[in-house]
Amino acid sequence: MSTDMLMYWLLSTALAQTPEVAPGEYLIKLKSGKSVQSLQAKVSGKIGFKGQVSRAGVHQLKLDQSQDFQTLSLDPDVEYIEPNYMLSKIPTSTDNKNGGSQQQAFSESEIEALASTSYSQNYAPVQILSSWAMQAPYDVNNLPIVAVIDTGVNINHAVFTESQAIWANSAEIPSNNVDDDFNGYVDDVNGWNFNANTSSPADDDGHGTHVAGIIVGTGLNIFSAPRDQSRILVMPLKFLDGNGSGRTSDAIRAIYYAVDNGAKVINCSWGGGSYSRALLDALTYAYEQQVIVVTASGNSATNIDSTPLYPAAYAVPSNVAVAATTDSDNLASFSNYGSAAVAVAAPGYYIYSTYFGNTYTLMSGTSMAAPFVAGIAAYAWREAPQLTGYQVKQMILSSVNTKTSLTNKVTTNGRVNALNLINLAISSNAVTASQPAYKPSYESSASTSESAAGGAGGCGLVKALSASGSSGSSGTFFAIVLTLFVCLLPFGVWLSFYLLSPQSRRQYERFNVSSNIKVKLGDREIVGHMNTLSQGGLSFSAQDMIEKGSLVTMKITNPNGVGEVEVQGRIVWSEEKEAYGVQFQHATKSMTDRILSWSQRKAGDTT
Repeated sequence: MSTDMLMYWLLSTALAQTPEVAPGEYLIKLKSGKSVQSLQAKVSGKIGFKGQVSRAGVHQLKLDQSQDFQTLSLDPDVEYIEPNYMLSKIPTSTDNKNGGSQQQAFSESEIEALASTSYSQNYAPVQILSSWAMQAPYDVNNLPIVAVIDTGVNINHAVFTESQAIWANSAEIPSNNVDDDFNGYVDDVNGWNFNANTSSPADDDGHGTHVAGIIVGTGLNIFSAPRDQSRILVMPLKFLDGNGSGRTSDAIRAIYYAVDNGAKVINCSWGGGSYSRALLDALTYAYEQQVIVVTASGNSATNIDSTPLYPAAYAVPSNVAVAATTDSDNLASFSNYGSAAVAVAAPGYYIYSTYFGNTYTLMSGTSMAAPFVAGIAAYAWREAPQLTGYQVKQMILSSVNTKTSLTNKVTTNGRVNALNLINLAISSNAVTASQPAYKPSYESSASTSESAAGGAGGCGLVKALSASGSSGSSGTFFAIVLTLFVCLLPFGVWLSFYLLSPQSRRQYERFNVSSNIKVKLGDREIVGHMNTLSQGGLSFSAQDMIEKGSLVTMKITNPNGVGEVEVQGRIVWSEEKEAYGVQFQHATKSMTDRILSWSQRKAGDTT
């Protein structure tokens, strides 16, 4: 494939892969001391306030007009605003060992055939049984809580009722319709349903119940009745609906709830491809409160170092992203990986666990590998409860079995080992709690686009690289660079293009393109001249004053004189650069195709 064809494919693919969002919904955080009530007067449409995450200082908005996103993104009182992205459970393989294509539910009696006295959720050499023999006995005062943020949990399954593994909020009186513990949630006795905003975290998908069974199963034989009493607790927090889909706003509510209500481990077997600062801040809060977060790396056989899946790809020090391995310690064919982003691997291939009713089923995926790590992390914490989540993560990383098959696939090159981890935790029970300071490094707001939000096209931030006055002229000279390429492409795809050979980067970096341009502001029409064109944008000059905030229509004449490209945008002012820029309001594929073809022809003329 030629470089020109590759560029076209990248741009076309990026335009086709628009992130899924909750229509018209945004998450906004105001700067300190600013009032959310003042926003209404600043936008042309109506703002609907759908809720807030008070611990995070984040408000959930519904905007009537798409251009209001652009207005608020430029408001000096706003720290950030982003679309309310949709997240989903990590899709799992439903094939069973007999080659069937449908999930098969096993009854209690059928599953007991697997049990005897052995650990049989997976058959990888993870030394679960040996770790059980080393662990401290049951202690009612030492039951680490693992929050399962997922599709819910079937808390009436025999595994959970007999083992007494479900967390109970002792400060809440059941069914009295009163928020007894004043935490903002009425009758949250066994967790919360953030999707429906109710006290019932019941599972209507099966995914979360399967995850919860894996966590409990790292400490007892869940297939052999009667079950032993669990030495850890599962906190069911539902934010994904029956289709396995949920809003970022609900995910972050669940994370803050988990931390504030005592969870030491949070399992996240879900994700999405869109960067969210609100979600990153929630994981940062968990880190600050010494909680470890275990995340599934995804099932697309993709390197998430270059094509991120969040929250797995967030570089929060207590985040443990997990890849999936087979019983023979090979990376599962479906598993994502990443030598930088993915910390460890764990069994995630054909895992038996709890399901609807009192049944069991078989699933494969990093969704199954993550809770295995979450479970052994909780059991390690029992042995050294004074440690921070960061320290527990370091123990997990340093206790793996390295595998040649995992070289350069995960940071540790290894698969977790339960016995090694427990022994290390036992030897660390006198270690002082500690963790390094951490401040997140946020991505540029340019990665948050209005087009990604399902509204009009445009960047969250467009920088004007230069603006200078012209002495003796009747107006002001503007040199405006529109960062078109960054606006339209998701960051990962843009980075892939940028990392092409140096020759390719030079070839497409900038072109002298002499073309007339008309900028229409209401009844006024300003004539300008486009000077340069690149995949990064264009620059033009004009002799008339343009007020910031003005909505403009720019008509760009094709250099060969045939046809025009029309772009709508808003004039903005960059305090940092003391320069003007234009934010696109509409950026169609037709327009980008034409601009791309201009630069392709120009590049073909270069040597």
